[in-house]
Amino acid sequence: MPTLVTTTQSPQPATASERAWSVRPATDLSMHRHLTIPDSQRWLSFIKGCLLCLIQYKAALLLLLSLATQPALATAASSNQPASSAQSQSIVLGAGCFWGVEKRYQALLGVLDAVSGYAGGKGVAPTYQAITDPRRRLDPNNHAEVVRVQFDPARVSLRQLLQQYFEQHDPTQLNRQGNDVGTQYRSVIFYQDDNQRQLAEQIKTEYQQLLTAAGYGRIQTQILPLPQFYPAEGYHQDYLAKNPDGYCPDHSTGVRFQSAPTTDNSALLQGKHLLVLEAEGYCPYCEKFRADVLDHYQGSLPLHYRTASQLQGLTLSTAHDATPTLYLLENGKEQAAVRGYLAPTDFYRVIGAFQLGDSEAYRVAFAKGTDARFCQQYEIFNNTPDGVFTDKLSGDILFDTRDRFDSGTGWLSFTRAVPGSTLEKPDNSFGMQRIEVIAKRSGIHLGHVFDDGPNGQRRFCINATVLDFKAR
Repeated sequence: MPTLVTTTQSPQPATASERAWSVRPATDLSMHRHLTIPDSQRWLSFIKGCLLCLIQYKAALLLLLSLATQPALATAASSNQPASSAQSQSIVLGAGCFWGVEKRYQALLGVLDAVSGYAGGKGVAPTYQAITDPRRRLDPNNHAEVVRVQFDPARVSLRQLLQQYFEQHDPTQLNRQGNDVGTQYRSVIFYQDDNQRQLAEQIKTEYQQLLTAAGYGRIQTQILPLPQFYPAEGYHQDYLAKNPDGYCPDHSTGVRFQSAPTTDNSALLQGKHLLVLEAEGYCPYCEKFRADVLDHYQGSLPLHYRTASQLQGLTLSTAHDATPTLYLLENGKEQAAVRGYLAPTDFYRVIGAFQLGDSEAYRVAFAKGTDARFCQQYEIFNNTPDGVFTDKLSGDILFDTRDRFDSGTGWLSFTRAVPGSTLEKPDNSFGMQRIEVIAKRSGIHLGHVFDDGPNGQRRFCINATVLDFKAR
């Protein structure tokens, strides 16, 4: 956030011109005192000296005048700034919890700054502690959580910002947004001039028509003059960026000023699918979930992304008011859902239960179980053509048939794993000292590694039920 730094100014040394101005008058005055000889030659010299003094005084006056006008010149120069700063505008908006509102506006092109704060209260201290006092929950004089949006009108118009404002929350809810209940969460626009007021009223009317057509009730958004904006405490600024593990509340109605085409979800109506609900606007938790987990996923369960306005034809029981939300679908119907950011190991444990169910593979993967010797999956995988073995959940390549050998133990055996695909750690369970092998990305249990492989090599003893095979 921008920080205003106030510096106490120390006296500066005089410039050469200033030193000349402070010394020369004294010298000239002493000259006046000594030029008093009455004869004509000295009188002429006296006149010349006076003229010289006048010239020096004139130069000094011109110097003083130039110094006096420098601040005005500096002010004029400083006002000649690019349009993005000198001609920027601002508006104060309340749409529920200010953390998400701030982050969404910061992500918009043309927005120069978004600051969380408080406005609209009477007799209430503009602090988070004061406005969240339970006694203030339904107090109409409480401050609202708001965001001051500073923008460059040459890059993004106020109309665009206000349209995005109505679209990003549910303006038909009174003194709440989702589970956030209280007057501090009220929907409110604080205008700073009559042009802002008129435009806000116009867009509110336009959006009411769209909401009514979609079956929603009356807009509760207040449109009021801005009394004063109070920036919130420092820990509230850029809160979602500072706290990346969580979810973004998404209370939008899905109604848009320009309606989007209907999404075809017919492919999700048959079989098992993973569906990730993301925000209509920017969501840092969605971004982190993608970067840490989803962008690397290559598993066999199809993965889909949708927003709240793209869920046509699906049967979902978990509210779509938080992003990201992971839905586990079977034949288009929700079987389970998890709201918020998931770390990789948590993600794979969730989809592992969904994909593997109550099976030997699940017990091996997450309870460190062991396949039966010469199990059916072993017999299949011990005689495959040339190819690679992948993690049954993440799809990562773990082992290669070129490193496979028949150890006669009844478990798949390899002389090595694909470099960087597995991790090893001590396992002292069952009174034995072994080295466990786990998949690096998904964290599932694969088996153990021993030092009794062919020709002094290692032997990776791996459970076949947690693998898939791909021919080369």
